[in-house]
Amino acid sequence: MFVCKRLASSPWKRAVSTNIGRSLSTAPKELSREDSKTLDQVIRVDQAGELGANQIYRGQNFVLQFTDPKVAPTIQHMWEQEKHHLRTFDNYILENRVRPTLLRPFWDVAGFALGAGTALLGTKAAMACTEAVETVIGGHYNDQLRDTVHLNDAAPELQKLRDDLAEFRDDELEHLNTAVDDWNAKEAPAHGLLSNAIQVGCNTAIWLCKRF
Repeated sequence: MFVCKRLASSPWKRAVSTNIGRSLSTAPKELSREDSKTLDQVIRVDQAGELGANQIYRGQNFVLQFTDPKVAPTIQHMWEQEKHHLRTFDNYILENRVRPTLLRPFWDVAGFALGAGTALLGTKAAMACTEAVETVIGGHYNDQLRDTVHLNDAAPELQKLRDDLAEFRDDELEHLNTAVDDWNAKEAPAHGLLSNAIQVGCNTAIWLCKRF
């Protein structure tokens, strides 16, 4: 993954652990308090977001495998990518000793309920949910890439994290395009209302996870 030495004045007053087996050509760099806070937020929010995404697809799969089996392989493919994203951020959480969100139990329940609930409204509604969620998450990853670009100067080892952010953003946007182009997400009943409500919920979740 990456290694960087936090300043003693970091909010959590700890050093990032070294990834065993990786040889770094440069010595670990120090991050400012502000950069340390940014890094913590990136990892905490994204781990929580990928947890929620996994639960959404779990809920959709739970319903659609019975109500619309032909869409099941698509849901499964997107879910497998989200599982990979979550495993990656779980590792970042552990290796960098970042405090996970305190709201994890809520995201477990809310994510599954959102996925299953929209799937019960039909395949197009489920895909409208995917479209809305991935619109927010794709933009969120872009924001994080901009917010962390300067960290390459402070700690070049963080490029691995930024590579993952870019890769996962592309996966999320692929899900969005699949929902719209292949499964007619925009034809879902009350598409605008449903999409806006989900996007507001996602943005609220991001705000909360940055703080809690």
